[in-house]
Parts: sequence; C-alpha cells; structure tokens
Amino acid sequence: MPRIFKVFIILSLLVSLTSCKKPETTADKDHLKMPIASSIDSVDPAISYDTVSGRVVYQVYEQLYQYSYLKRPYEIEPLLADGMPKVSDDQLTVTIKIKKDVLYHPDLSLKMGRSVIAEDFITQIKRLAYISTRSTGSWLFEGIIEGFNKFKKDVGSNFDLFKHKSISGLKAIDDQTLQIKLKRPYPQLKYALAMSFTSPIPMESVIYYKNMLEESMIGTGPFFLSQWVKSSKIVLEKFDGYRNEFFPNAGDKYSHEQSLLNDQGRKIPFLKKVTMNVIKEDQTRWLNFMANKIDFLSIPKDNFAMAIDVDGSLAKNLSDKGIGMQIAPTQTYWWLAFNMRNSLLGKNKNLRLAIAHAINRDRMISFFTNNRALKSSTIYPPSVFGYNASKNVPFEYDIEKAKYYLKKAGYPEGKGLPKIKFDTRGVNATWRQRAEFIQSELKKINIQVTIQTNTFPAYLEKARKGDLEFYMDGWAMDYPDAENSLQLLYSKNAPPGPNAAFYNSKAFDKLFDQIKILPDGQQKKLLLDKAHDLIQEDFPWAMLYCDRSYMLYSKRLKNFRYSSSINNFIKYIRK
Repeated sequence: MPRIFKVFIILSLLVSLTSCKKPETTADKDHLKMPIASSIDSVDPAISYDTVSGRVVYQVYEQLYQYSYLKRPYEIEPLLADGMPKVSDDQLTVTIKIKKDVLYHPDLSLKMGRSVIAEDFITQIKRLAYISTRSTGSWLFEGIIEGFNKFKKDVGSNFDLFKHKSISGLKAIDDQTLQIKLKRPYPQLKYALAMSFTSPIPMESVIYYKNMLEESMIGTGPFFLSQWVKSSKIVLEKFDGYRNEFFPNAGDKYSHEQSLLNDQGRKIPFLKKVTMNVIKEDQTRWLNFMANKIDFLSIPKDNFAMAIDVDGSLAKNLSDKGIGMQIAPTQTYWWLAFNMRNSLLGKNKNLRLAIAHAINRDRMISFFTNNRALKSSTIYPPSVFGYNASKNVPFEYDIEKAKYYLKKAGYPEGKGLPKIKFDTRGVNATWRQRAEFIQSELKKINIQVTIQTNTFPAYLEKARKGDLEFYMDGWAMDYPDAENSLQLLYSKNAPPGPNAAFYNSKAFDKLFDQIKILPDGQQKKLLLDKAHDLIQEDFPWAMLYCDRSYMLYSKRLKNFRYSSSINNFIKYIRK
C-alpha cells in the first residue's frame, strides 16, 4: 500500500474518532479509563514486579507505607501502619503498629468482616522466602531479616512446613503490632514495606488457593478486581467497605501552584470504576486518547512532534481540546556498560574512554527520546538523595579526544583493535537502531562493532551468566535511595546478581557497606560523593541519560499528578 494512502487512512480515522465524541455521561464522571501496554500474567503481589501489573496491584493491595502523593522529594508516610516504625537504639529491632479494622475485600477464602492483623504481613514475607511461590522479591530481606535465609533453606518447597514454620526475626506481638528483628541496620526497610511484595495476605487465603494467587486478589485497597478478560481489559470497582482515608492536606510548591489541594480532607476514593484496556500499539493508544476513550497516556514517540511545539509547550490544538500535559522526571536511567572481566575492554580504561568520547549523547537523546530525556551528569538520578549537580561524568562528545584515548589505549586509528561485540536488550526496531547508532558513532574513530541481537529474556540470561561484553544497560529504581543504584556495582552482586559489569573494587565495596546502613544525612552524602568519584575514576559505566515522562491527560481529571514512583495514585483522582 502506498505510504500516502496509509497516512490518509490514519488521518481519516483520527478525524472520524475525534468528530464522533459523545458528551460525558453521569456514569463516565465516576469512571476512569486508562491504557495498559501489555496483557498481565499474574496479579500476585509476591510475583508482580513490572510497571504494567503494578498498575493493577497497587490499586487493590495496600502496604504498611506509601509515598506522599503531593510531596517532592518523595516522602514515606503510613498507609496500613498506624505511625512510622519505632527503631531500637542499635537499629536491629523495628516495631510497627497496624491500623485497626482494616477490612479485606469479600473473598471465598475469608469470613465476612475479616480485618488485617500483624500475622498477615508475616505470612506474606514467608511467601517471599517460600521457593514454590517463585517470588521476585526475596532479595529485599535475604541476609537482612533474622532467620529469613534459614526459613528459605529449611522449608524448601514443603507446603506443610511453610504453613507451620516461623521466621525467627518476625513476630506478631499482638494482632496490631509487628516486630522485625534485623541482622544489620536496614534504613531502606521503610521503602521495602511500601512495595507490593509486602502486602498482607491471610494464611487462610494462601491455604484455600494453595498459594496460587496469580489470578485471585485478596486486598484491602480502595478498589477490588471485578472483571479480568485476558489480553483485553481489567475492571476495578470501588470497595464500599474501604475505611476512612482522606485526600492529603499538604504538598510541595508545584501542588499549590496547580491547585492540587482543593480536595484536601475529603474521603477517598472518588471514582467508582476503573477500566484498564490492553492497548499494545502506540498509535492505537493515541487514537483512543484523541477520541476520549482513555483519559491519559504517555506521548508516543511518533506523535511527539504533533503534540509538542518547538518551544517545548503543548500544541495549541490539543490545549484547545481540553488536554493538559505534565512533564516529570523518572527514576529510570541508562548507561553504556563494559564487562570489567573482559580481557580487552575491562583491562583498558583508555579504550573505554575512547568509546565514551565518541558517542554523541545529545544526538542520541534527540533521536531516541525526542529530547525528552535528561543527559546524565552523575551516576545518581536527580530525584534521589546524594545527587550532586556539581559533579560530572569524565567524558564529553569529542572526536579528537576519542582518537587521543584510542591511541593511548594502544590502538592508533583503530589499528590492531579486534571487533567489539555489542549486545542488545531486545529485537524490536528501536533496539536495533540504538545498536546501529553506537556502531556508526564508533566507526568514526575506526572501532569496528559487531551487533548481537537478543530477545530481552536472552539478554537477561547472558547478564546472569556474565556473557555480556559491551552493552546498553538501564535501571528503574525500586525505591529512591542511592543504595539501590550502587548495589548494581557491588562485587558480591556479580552474576547471577545484578552486577553484570563484573565491577570489583575493594575500596568501593567498603564504601557501599557503610552507605547501605546509613540514613540520609551529611555522613551518607560525603560517602556517596566518594563512591561517585571512585566509579568515575574506574569507569565501568559511561552514563547516558535519565528518562522523563511526558504525560497527556484530559482536563476532566482533577487532582492528576503523574509519577513513575507513586503507583497507587488512582484513589486520589476525581472527574
């Protein structure tokens, strides 16, 4: 089909969709419609560990703590907990009070009116350690909670042992008091207790469903799962038995400027229904948004030019349609990584510097992110404690410097340098184009690159085996603590752990061991600066950029503030 005819069809469909808008009905006013980019296999909070399933899980399940909706930098506040944790002087005993009369959604596994008790949190943490659960969250507590590793080893896959054996470091003092004994100080515990992994689950539900909760949700949240059509849609409905929770009464400067506190003190949630439609293609999501069939979306790459003016503002034709835009930093960032165990790249810092100086990051950001990303100046994202704007990476785009370092590496004009293998994280067009971009940039200084295309599972398998040589890597932070970034370079986390670069430095490990047990403060900041400088000196990573989200939304939505870190935001939205 000729390209011009394809364009005509798309434009005709867009005109048709936007011209057939129907006025919003009374039912629509209490109904949020949103897209999710792929189908979901599991809604088990012990397994779910991706953005898409998180959209569902965090509306139905709750945790002891959550992130304040309108405060930046991010702050932790109680959700199911009745106050912040009480920590002993030696930082090894944590006591948490739990709110009374928090009801579970009605479920066949529970008696009517079943409320949350301390033992339910212990059950879920046991599920993380229980091998048959296949949890992706056991790393949160391995080697940290007293007896966690022993329980995992002793119980194995034995369900009877799982039910009756305890973890020595977890104790329900009474129904509303949870005590946690730690093997070492763990200042990140409050973040762990805000993750879906630690949602309370009653033991009677685990027994009833034989620990198979991939399709059953036993939550306490503002919404319950009412319909799930695989590969099509998920429908959530308001839980009428939800306790008294209220819209926040405090926020940052932005929330005041945008009048996001108008509903402060009002009972939440406001919505009665949430429909999440599985829409895999960017253009289909775009057309649905323009037809008012979904209420918000991230701007697709191919539609960025028509949505954003040259000055970076929202296009007038969209603004006139009652569409708003929010730009927000994320905690996802990217870098070029070198296998430090590799005899060529890992042993030759000058070669790594030559590669880094040959990459035009500005052009890369322009081409692959429509200038949405923020060029990295440090190993920490801007939104976490420890980010220091005065720091910088030890390279810039400079072909002459790249040639200088290549000569210093022992390969003047690339002579004698073997081909370097670059592994991709996926097989789609974008990943192929990224690899070809790196290949063409390095060709300018006569470095020859062979592209190895991998599916994402194949890439992860290579990472676990330590088979990657040169590759583009990225990380979406689990919580806003620099420790979560630095653990990617800790020598004890070498493959099959997340340190796929095989970086090994006794000096860095010593710093990390100090940093991971420190709360935010001046001492931690000084150590984070030292860790940053050491990483830049050893240079296992060439930092690229941090993602930023460009979110379009219908101005019918009130209280909308998008964040990649706050997953339970739907309860605050009103139409």
